[in-house]
Amino acid sequence: MKNLVTNKLLLIASVLSFLTAFNHYYIGEEAIFPITSMEMWQHDAWLKQYLYGADVQHNPLFNWMIIVCANLFGWSHLLEVARGLTICATLASATVLYWLVLRLFSDRNFAAFSALVYLTFEDVLMYHGWLAYVDPMFAAFIFTSIAALWIACAEQRQKLLWLAAIALTCAFLSKAFTAYVFYGIALLVLAGTRSNRQFLFRPTSLAAHATMLAAPLLWFKLIPAGHGQSGRMFNEILDKLALPDFTAYFTKLLLYPLEIWSGLLPIGALVIYFAWRRRIQEVEPWPEHFRTALLIAAVNFLPYWLAPHSGVRYLMPIYPLFALISARLIWRSGVIAIQTTRYWLAATIALNVILGLVAFPLYQHQYRGENYELTASDIIARTHQQPLYITDVTTNGLNVAAYINQKRYPQQTLQFPPANFDSGFVISMTAEPKPLQIVKEYQLGRDKLYLLCHGSACTEQLTIK
Repeated sequence: MKNLVTNKLLLIASVLSFLTAFNHYYIGEEAIFPITSMEMWQHDAWLKQYLYGADVQHNPLFNWMIIVCANLFGWSHLLEVARGLTICATLASATVLYWLVLRLFSDRNFAAFSALVYLTFEDVLMYHGWLAYVDPMFAAFIFTSIAALWIACAEQRQKLLWLAAIALTCAFLSKAFTAYVFYGIALLVLAGTRSNRQFLFRPTSLAAHATMLAAPLLWFKLIPAGHGQSGRMFNEILDKLALPDFTAYFTKLLLYPLEIWSGLLPIGALVIYFAWRRRIQEVEPWPEHFRTALLIAAVNFLPYWLAPHSGVRYLMPIYPLFALISARLIWRSGVIAIQTTRYWLAATIALNVILGLVAFPLYQHQYRGENYELTASDIIARTHQQPLYITDVTTNGLNVAAYINQKRYPQQTLQFPPANFDSGFVISMTAEPKPLQIVKEYQLGRDKLYLLCHGSACTEQLTIK
């Protein structure tokens, strides 16, 4: 009755709907990792991430993966490579969720349903699940470490703690120290039972966790100027804790849970509806597992809710737990509720296909997206073989730079201009500084981007306005 075949078909449909993401131009700050990956490859720099020639002091695991795949599929397909990796990371999170639920609840139908719920969250299916940011990969590694820890405790399997150690180290190498916060909270929740504490204090368990803690120290020892990068990463966390004015903070406290909830639609609305109609009546046969998932998710949610500055995508590592909790509540609401949910999830998948094939490409054609590539082509044509630099680190500048790099490869990626250069062109977000002259002004959405020239590059033939 709780049909496994239907769940699998919907899972396949949701996975296929992610392919529409390859139909889009650069969005937001997607260009950062393609640009830095190409720079690292050209500079033969594997330990440092460079943007326009400057060390941005971020960890490079995502870059390594992009570099490997770009050499397989071609550097002209950098955007597709980066998006493909993020989609794979999202699907990996769904796979790990399936494995976790299957081990805990011993029910393939429910495991498939939980993975389906995760993949059809609005924020996962229609945006952050395929956007070429590092967050989906960061989330996949963190959730894998939490799932491995949980199953290790449930089944007393110490080898899984080494899987958790590897996954957590990969999470750190992908992005930030906050990986350890997510894992640490899960560890504290699971250590709430005596049997788990006894398991976690065994020598091999302590060795695995010591390895996890040592990994960042070894990494910063290995990379050049590692102390500076570790300081920047700590400062980035502290910046999120800087208090704004009271009104802004109070508004954030009110709106942040609503933002998270909206990203979990349609499941978020269905859970509230079934609870309001008192349909969640079946007794939970595994209350300890449900309670553990709820506690790990809730305690991890609190810091991001209470922090003055935080984004929705920062909570992606616990999205699979939101899916498990939501799926379990619907599962306990009866067959009709489950079937109704499947209809809504099928409609969500269909909507994603329509948005991906029609609505979003139309938006990018008429407003912002396609003009990034057109601008890049025009700049290449106007500058010919003259030196070309960039100072624009906004979204517009990054996306135009990414297209220029891809079109000109294997030429050197765009760099910041030297302190004193005699002749050349500069891509800038402003018409300054003097004595640079405006070659052309580009309208990108509501913003402008300028192509400036200096010295002998400012000839009559190259300054067509």
